[in-house]
Amino acid sequence: MKPDSAAPKAVAPKANVRPRSTLQRFLQYVRPYRKEIPIALGLVALGAATQALGPFLIGWSIDNLIIPGNVRGLAFMLTLLTVNYVFGVQAIRGQILRVGWIVQRILAQLRQDIFLKVQSLPLSFFDRSEAGDLMSRLLNDVNTVNQAFGQTIAQMLGNLFSLLGIIIAMLAINLQLGLLSNLVVPLMILTTSLFSRWARERFRVTRRTIGDLSTKLEEDIGSVKEAQAFNRVRLNIEEFQQLNAANRDANIQAVAITAAFLPSIDVLNTLATAGVLAYGGYLAVTGQATVGVVTAFLLYVQQFFRPIQILSQFYTQAQSAIAGLERIFALLDEPAQLKDAPDAYEMPPIDGDVTFENVQFGYTPTQRVLNGVNFRAASGQTIALVGPTGAGKTTIINLILRFYDVTGGAVKIDDIDIRQVTQASLRRQIGIVLQDTVLFRGTVAENIAFGRPQATQAEIEAAAQVANVHDFITSLPQGYATELGERGAMLSQGQRQLLSIARAVLVDPRILILDEATSSIDTRTEALVQSAIARLLQGRTSFVIAHRLSTVSQADQVFVIQQGQIVERGTHAELMAQQGIYANLYALQLGSATAA
Repeated sequence: MKPDSAAPKAVAPKANVRPRSTLQRFLQYVRPYRKEIPIALGLVALGAATQALGPFLIGWSIDNLIIPGNVRGLAFMLTLLTVNYVFGVQAIRGQILRVGWIVQRILAQLRQDIFLKVQSLPLSFFDRSEAGDLMSRLLNDVNTVNQAFGQTIAQMLGNLFSLLGIIIAMLAINLQLGLLSNLVVPLMILTTSLFSRWARERFRVTRRTIGDLSTKLEEDIGSVKEAQAFNRVRLNIEEFQQLNAANRDANIQAVAITAAFLPSIDVLNTLATAGVLAYGGYLAVTGQATVGVVTAFLLYVQQFFRPIQILSQFYTQAQSAIAGLERIFALLDEPAQLKDAPDAYEMPPIDGDVTFENVQFGYTPTQRVLNGVNFRAASGQTIALVGPTGAGKTTIINLILRFYDVTGGAVKIDDIDIRQVTQASLRRQIGIVLQDTVLFRGTVAENIAFGRPQATQAEIEAAAQVANVHDFITSLPQGYATELGERGAMLSQGQRQLLSIARAVLVDPRILILDEATSSIDTRTEALVQSAIARLLQGRTSFVIAHRLSTVSQADQVFVIQQGQIVERGTHAELMAQQGIYANLYALQLGSATAA
C-alpha cells in the first residue's frame, strides 16, 4: 500500500566506493567452494605448464636435433610435443568447466540474495525506488558480473599462470634476454592502471543509465493503454530516445577507452618483440646464444603478450563488473524491514479490538502525516475512514499492518502493542482488499490461495462462493485451473476485485481492511462486490477507506480525516445531523451524482 505522500527517490551508490573493498566482499561468496578451488587451480597450473614447456622443447630441438640432423630424436620430440599439448588442451577444458561450475553457483547465490533482500525491504524503500532500476540490478548488473567472472575468469586464471610460467622459463633459459623482455612490464602496469581508472568511471555511468532505461521501459510497457488514451505515445518515444541516447553515449565513451587501451598493449608487444629480435640476433651472431634459444624467446615473447592482452581485456570487463557489484551491494546494504523486537512473541488469536493512542507518524523527519490520532475500534465494528487525498487514511491502515512503525504513541490490538509481537503473526490475522487488485501469473485457484497456499480445493471453492465469484470461475474454459496470465489482464476490474475478496475470505482474518474496494467497477458488478463484502464484514473488525460516501453509510463509526487528525467522528446519521465537514462532502457527492 502506497503512502499518502510520495517520498524522495533512492539515490545512486556513491562513486567513491573502493573497488578493492567491493572485490573483497565478492570474494566472500567464494568461501563455500574453497575445497573446489585447489582442483581448479591445479588444472590451471597444469595447463600453464604445458604452455610454457612448448617453446622450450622447440628451441632445444633446433639446437640439439634439427641442426645435428637427429631424425629419430626429432620424431620422438614431435610425439612429446603432441602429448604435451593434448594434456594442455584437456587441462584447459577441465579448468573452464570447474571454474564455470563455481562461478555460476556464486552468481546464483548473488541473485538469490538480491531477491531475498528485495522481499525483506520496508515499504519506505519502495516508496523512494523504481521497479525498473531494481530489475536492472537483479538482471543487468548480475549479467555484467557473469560476463566478466563467469565467462572469462577461467581464461584469466589460465593466462595468469601461463604468464608466470613464461617469465620463469625466460629467466631460466637466458637471464639477459629475460630481463630485456620484462622491461615493458612496468609500462604495462602503468598503462593498465591509468586506463582502468578512466574505464571504471565510464562504466559506472553505463550501469546507472541502463538502470534509468530499464525504469522507463517498465513504466511505459505497463502503461501502454494510458499512453495511447492520453495521446502521449510520441512524448514517451522522445523521452525513451533521450535515455537511450544517454546510455549509448556512456557505452561509446567506455568502448573508446577500451579501443585506445588494446592498441597501447600491442605497441608495447611490438617493442618487446623488436628488442628480443635485435638483441637476441646480436647474441646469436656473437656466439653468446644459440639459434634455438633466440627462437624459443621469440615464441615466448608472443606467448608472453597473449596472456597480457587477455588479462587486459578481462581487467576492462572487470571495471564494468565492479560498477555493477557496487550497485548490487548498495542494494544489499539497504536497512532491512522493520525488525521484530528481540523478545517479540507470537500474536495470540485476537478478538480484533484496535486502539490508536496519541499516534504520531511521518514518512520522513520533516514530513509529518499523523498528528495525535486517538480512537478505539471495538471488536466486530466497521470503521469508515473518509477525507481528502493525502489526509492520512492509508497511513492509518499501514500502521495497523505495521508496514511502518509509529514515531510517537502506540497502536494496540487487544491491548497489545503491535511492536511487541512478530510481524508475521500480526499480519496472519489481517486481511486486505485493495482498490488496485494484484493478481499473479498462475491459475485462478492459486491466486485465491495466495495467502493460504495449503488450502484445499473445497476451501478455495467455498471462499469463491462467499465472494460471489464461483459461478464466473466455473464458466471459464478450465474453471479453477484457468491460467490468468500476467496481472489477470484477461479479467475485468470487477472480476479481479471479486477474486481479491475470495482471497481475503480464505484467509479468514479477524481484522479486515478495504481500500476503495468498490471504485472503478460497473453498477451490476458493484452489487455483487457489495454483497460479498457484507458477508466478509460479518463478525470482523473492519476499516473501510472509500471516497464514495454512499458506501460507508452502514459503518458503526465514520472518521473524517484532515491534515493527519480526526476532525469528526460518529455514525453516518450523527455526522449528517452535525451539518459539518462530512455532511458537506456527502451533499457535494450527492449533488454531483444527481447532476450526472
